[in-house]
Amino acid sequence: MILDCAVIGGGPAGLNAALVLGRSRRETILFDDNKPRNAVTSESHGFITRDGIHPQELKRIGQVELSKYPNVRIEKQRVHCIYKEDALFKLETESGEVHYAKKIILAMGFKELLPDIPRLKEFYGHSLFSCPFCDGWEMKDQSLAVIADDEKAFHLAKVVSNWTDDLTVFTNGNKVLSAKKQELLKSKGISVNEKKIETLIGQAGKLEKVGLEDGTTVSCAGGFVTAEWKQAAAFDSTLGYAMNELGGIITDSWQQTNIHGIYACGDTRIAGPSQLIIAAAEGSMAAIAVNAALIEEKFNEK
Repeated sequence: MILDCAVIGGGPAGLNAALVLGRSRRETILFDDNKPRNAVTSESHGFITRDGIHPQELKRIGQVELSKYPNVRIEKQRVHCIYKEDALFKLETESGEVHYAKKIILAMGFKELLPDIPRLKEFYGHSLFSCPFCDGWEMKDQSLAVIADDEKAFHLAKVVSNWTDDLTVFTNGNKVLSAKKQELLKSKGISVNEKKIETLIGQAGKLEKVGLEDGTTVSCAGGFVTAEWKQAAAFDSTLGYAMNELGGIITDSWQQTNIHGIYACGDTRIAGPSQLIIAAAEGSMAAIAVNAALIEEKFNEK
């Protein structure tokens, strides 16, 4: 059977895309290898009616809702490669299965590459996070750290200061802030520490101190850290879609890439973490665009 659309990725963007396609009576397959970027996260926020939900519970509810639509199938495996064959896309999974689809929606998201700081992974997702809008409320009015060794340190510090008046920026041995930016931060009560981080100190995922190379420590109850982002998919180079300087897939306002028939939404498009509600909305837009394209193709048939 030739599918109307194959959705790659089972997070909020992919789930919502599959839901809209299912309700549009499109034969759809959703591929989800269940290796989400936010696997360490215990709560998701900013999604109306689901604020504080566990990410896996959100996924479970979404999959249950999709099960009502017989034209939507969920495959819990990874897509190994995708090729364009005439007007169709040929998908091969790691188990060797082959599927053909008229359209593709890429919603596979990103992998996080965290800074190489001892014990960082112990605290990440528990008291250290990447998105202030997602987790800032839970960290409000505490002594917080911003750990960033690149130019994003300045912007992240300004954003995080919305939730606390006790903030220290750690650049981990790198001089990434100009004297002017340091003075501006200090004028707002934000400390800047350029010493290299030796280790993080705390127990059971709760950060207590940042240990520095000179043996000193700075007390912090948690904070936010910048990460590098890498496309979760391993087949991006075979399709030829355009990407921006950050590694995100470039789309138009309706989530369509420069390759006819390929759409992208969610984290995979912006090259970083987006709020769940934004990712889900982009999934809906991509599905509506796919449905519109299929309708036009139907009426343009000779």
